[in-house]
Amino acid sequence: MRMVARPRLAAGAAAVAVGVAAAVSGCTGAGERPPTGAASANPSTSPAASSGAASASPSASPAVSSGAASAPPQTSASSPSAVVTGEGCNGTQVLLGNGFPEVRGTAEGAELWGLLFTKGPPPLPRGEEVKIVWRMTGEGPLQIRATLPDGTRAKLAWGPEEHGGSSWRRPGQEWGTGFVFPERGCWKVELTRTRSSGHVWLPVR
Repeated sequence: MRMVARPRLAAGAAAVAVGVAAAVSGCTGAGERPPTGAASANPSTSPAASSGAASASPSASPAVSSGAASAPPQTSASSPSAVVTGEGCNGTQVLLGNGFPEVRGTAEGAELWGLLFTKGPPPLPRGEEVKIVWRMTGEGPLQIRATLPDGTRAKLAWGPEEHGGSSWRRPGQEWGTGFVFPERGCWKVELTRTRSSGHVWLPVR
């Protein structure tokens, strides 16, 4: 009796396995056929999938490396030399070069430069904080303010903060400031030290 029962159990187990496989294949949704990608789950198709993946990776690598090697360094090629533009207001010179725009101020007994941390040349954005780094020759601490001709003052969000040094090569000591210009117009930024003073004009849109 035990010898006869074992084949029946094996046959029953096989029937259960077939039923489970049929149930899994029907889990994609009522009235829907399994997607074509589901065929890769079948063990009979696994060798084909693995062989295809193995052959795809070696051919893709040379194409990527060759494309990267041919890409030119566009930043250095497109960077212009420093030139004076007409983007300022009231005579302030704006210079464009390899980095951020620069402005050259008018000063008495000193030399004055500003570096605008903006995406492009002036005009500057209204209502947004703009970082400006200054270099000015002379002696003593730096005082700074920005006004419109009608007396409206810009908000000095921070600074002036003295810097120990940087890669910006202009004469004088260096300070950093953050301004918020509330209105459109041509703003006068005035800088004073103990024995010198100067100003720049910055347009705001």
